[in-house]
Amino acid sequence: MNFKEIFNTIPEAEASAPGRVNLIGEHTDYNDGFVLPTAIPQSTTVLLGMSRDNAHHFYSENLNEQVTILDTHHSPSGFASYIYGCIEVLKTAGYTIPSLLVYIKSSVPMGSGLSSSAALEVATVRAIRQLFDLPLNDVEIAQLAQQAEIHYAGVQCGIMDQMAASLADSKHILFLDTRTLERYLVPFPPGTEIIIIDSGVPRTLATSGYNQRRAECEAAAHLLGVKALRDITNVDDTNILPQPLCDRARHVITENNRVLEALQEVTPERFGELMNASHASLRDDYEVSVPALDTLVEILQKTPGVFGARLTGAGFGGACVALVTSGQGRDIATKVVEEYNHIGYNGQILVPTINL
Repeated sequence: MNFKEIFNTIPEAEASAPGRVNLIGEHTDYNDGFVLPTAIPQSTTVLLGMSRDNAHHFYSENLNEQVTILDTHHSPSGFASYIYGCIEVLKTAGYTIPSLLVYIKSSVPMGSGLSSSAALEVATVRAIRQLFDLPLNDVEIAQLAQQAEIHYAGVQCGIMDQMAASLADSKHILFLDTRTLERYLVPFPPGTEIIIIDSGVPRTLATSGYNQRRAECEAAAHLLGVKALRDITNVDDTNILPQPLCDRARHVITENNRVLEALQEVTPERFGELMNASHASLRDDYEVSVPALDTLVEILQKTPGVFGARLTGAGFGGACVALVTSGQGRDIATKVVEEYNHIGYNGQILVPTINL
């Protein structure tokens, strides 16, 4: 099916945005911290047209599902909530958005921690910007997309995913200070590439422990007398906190330190060690890993040619990312998935290699 077959007209605007993988800096963005994501080759494309009635009509090619929204004061569920949220936050920002025809197609894996939702949001706002020639820059698009996810999809997210979808590319790592939005591109460690492997365990942030973790971090910051955990740099300061707030704060502080060290042109071996430490912290202090992810990471970490590996995304399932020797990514990914699935899991290669 295509736009014309669904809506009996041709699209008037089209825009895309990539998914992202996060190398280090997980669960730090809603703590005003530091992150190191990069874009992946897969992307989401949104095509737009003008609706002839007073209803929005959304169609997902991947789901083969169409949603019609007649009541503009009632937010839909599922994929439509992200699109509807983008439209509504644009209206709140003062833009007049009439009823639309919206067609979505995507190669970004869903439920794998690669920000399919942020890709959809950013692509939607980009397409609306194009259709109505709105004066929005890429940072403003990311901020609007974040508000759509918070207020209409029910995920109290930071801004990393939307900034990565709006500003990152797959040839560099994007350093982002999520408080100031200072950002710049940095090179990958020399002689490396990344692979991404899905654990086979899907997750949905709105129904996971994601929002609970954010609330725990905010409680920890309040008890420590700071605006956000970003403002604590000495991990020993967390010892006064009750559990699990102490562990949550320790992860955020050490994760921020890992990001800052990774910026110092470290060797591939050291970058990999920082990724390994990040996973251990997410598993033990932040408690967002699952047995399948831990097993997959363990297999990756012991495989020759792998510098380091960790879960990516918020956890609770999804994918792992590994930094590997350039030119060996596809072979390593194939070997790891075979071993992982042999012991009873259902993993698959999502990005066999990103050549840098």
